[in-house]
Amino acid sequence: MAARLADEAPGTRLRFPANTPKMVDAAVHELVHTDLLVIPHGFVDDLPHQDLYRDEWVCLVAASNTDVGDCLTVGQLETMPWVVTYHGPTASTPAARQMRMLGIEPHVQVVTETFLTVPGLVAGTNRVALVQRRLADGIPGELGVRALPCPFEASPLVEAMWWHPMYDDDPEHRYLRDVVVRAVAAMIGIDGVDVPLRQK
Repeated sequence: MAARLADEAPGTRLRFPANTPKMVDAAVHELVHTDLLVIPHGFVDDLPHQDLYRDEWVCLVAASNTDVGDCLTVGQLETMPWVVTYHGPTASTPAARQMRMLGIEPHVQVVTETFLTVPGLVAGTNRVALVQRRLADGIPGELGVRALPCPFEASPLVEAMWWHPMYDDDPEHRYLRDVVVRAVAAMIGIDGVDVPLRQK
């Protein structure tokens, strides 16, 4: 996005604040003062949005964890300590909520509000975490973690951008949304994408 805007609209300025649970809970009101909120489905409802891409969930464990073989069991998920993201009554990832609905109650040891810190919090420990496949695939091998399939059927993650309804027909905002779609398409290697997954 930064590269495209620097080339196409050099007078613009980007600001990327973190998606905190407080911001997500107040999303409808916060988006009056924020252009876009990029966050997966399952956190925000009843706002205009545009889907960007799909991903799947995997479990992350330390490469040094000899208690875990080539696959995890539901029993291990119930006993291992967890690193979780956005942990709270309304700020849990959809996959984590789905896991709880199946009766798997994680023993939470560490809570973080960014997925980027998860690998470092798992490495060298007996902890487990849920992360996106695209993130897991980009983790350097020397960090000492490995990704394993979820032992339960986790619904795919659908990343989307959300905005306040007052921006629906704003020409500048529509341009910004187009920049996001094109940047994501280039990032995930989709050629010739004109129409994203879905817009509401």
